[in-house]
Amino acid sequence: MFEIPTLSLQLLAGMLLIFCLRVTDVSMGTVRMLMVMRGMRKWAVLIGFIEVTIWVVAISQVMSNLNNVWNILAYSGGFATGTFVGMFLENRLALGNVRVHVISLKKGAEIAAKVRKAGYGATELPALGQSGPVSLIGIVVPRKQKPVVLALISEIDPTAFVTVDDMRRVDRGYGRLAK
Repeated sequence: MFEIPTLSLQLLAGMLLIFCLRVTDVSMGTVRMLMVMRGMRKWAVLIGFIEVTIWVVAISQVMSNLNNVWNILAYSGGFATGTFVGMFLENRLALGNVRVHVISLKKGAEIAAKVRKAGYGATELPALGQSGPVSLIGIVVPRKQKPVVLALISEIDPTAFVTVDDMRRVDRGYGRLAK
């Protein structure tokens, strides 16, 4: 069924080609899906076109010699590695915006003031938590700025309850969010 040919320079070159093509197209697929989810249609379409073109070349290399186990392993390994690389790229690109919700027992006004001073918008609301009155602070920031805002919050109230949600679309805004 499967042939395990002796590794030659030509076979290794073919395996490397298949592996690299899969890493590239799977990574692009991850980024494309994120762009679709964030409403970046034009980029998603362009990346999708390139991604499927690369995939066709890769799969044709495997299909032309289906009994060669090395090509199949290169294809599978490229897929797995491409998944990892795609997640890494997505994290580095940090596209879009996030909504940060902060619930603080006693330091809500201080958190909102510090966030505003740093150039971000913050909406502070009184709320009622399980143990009584709390402050609820809503902040929308570019995803790349999330670590900065989380550090500001932790600096003031390390016990604050914080959640972060990805956002598909933001219209208008204040400070660093406004364009």
